[in-house]
Amino acid sequence: MPGLISVITAVHAPGAGFLPDAYRSLAEQRLPDGWDWQWVVQEDGETDAVGPRLPDDDRVSFGQGRRGRAGMARTMGLSRAEGGLVKVLDADDRLTPGALARDIEALTSNAGIAWTASRVLDLLPDGTTRGFDDDPEEGPIERGAVLDYWKAHDFRAQVHPATLCVRREPLLALGGWMALPASEDTGLLLALDAVSRGWFTAEPGLLYRKWPGQVTAAPAHEDGAERAARMAVVRARAEALALTGWEYHRPAG
Repeated sequence: MPGLISVITAVHAPGAGFLPDAYRSLAEQRLPDGWDWQWVVQEDGETDAVGPRLPDDDRVSFGQGRRGRAGMARTMGLSRAEGGLVKVLDADDRLTPGALARDIEALTSNAGIAWTASRVLDLLPDGTTRGFDDDPEEGPIERGAVLDYWKAHDFRAQVHPATLCVRREPLLALGGWMALPASEDTGLLLALDAVSRGWFTAEPGLLYRKWPGQVTAAPAHEDGAERAARMAVVRARAEALALTGWEYHRPAG
């Protein structure tokens, strides 16, 4: 529905303890007049670890299901997402003040933009933050630019997929997140890049928590054979989408 942004969070039991911090960062957001948020929390699994960590808030929708990693959990959560815009928030991360308002502004003020990303700060265990040196300039990102950069920089994009906010229609048309053990959000980012222009916000929109239990810290994440396979299918899908010539256009009205 117009005026609603659905924030989707996939969570597994080891990360449930971070949910109160994620919720606080969401509850402190100040949105434009006429807008509200919905928090769709989907557990990757069926345990008793997640539900008790969630607040008593009518804007929170909680679901559980068979384990299939983050991409499947987010896609299953889409069944309850009612907003015209869909924002990613991983369970162990935190939004910065004004992050949702900036996403809404970018997407409602630019009819040709289908998705947004923003600058990220790593949140280190000691509470300090660390940024990156290669962020693009604020403004539109042309179709294909993310894929070109990704291929030239060891399969690492210049914008972070954990900050994605996307219009509902292209997200559904692309099938949600890829069915991969990791890099499923990169797969979605590159698919969006293949069919639409994006927008980069230079102000930090996410605190990306670094901790030993995160999936990207596991040795398997950098396993050579698996990583090569993930990158190959992510690339093939993005290039196939580009070859179709399909370009997302926002529906009128």
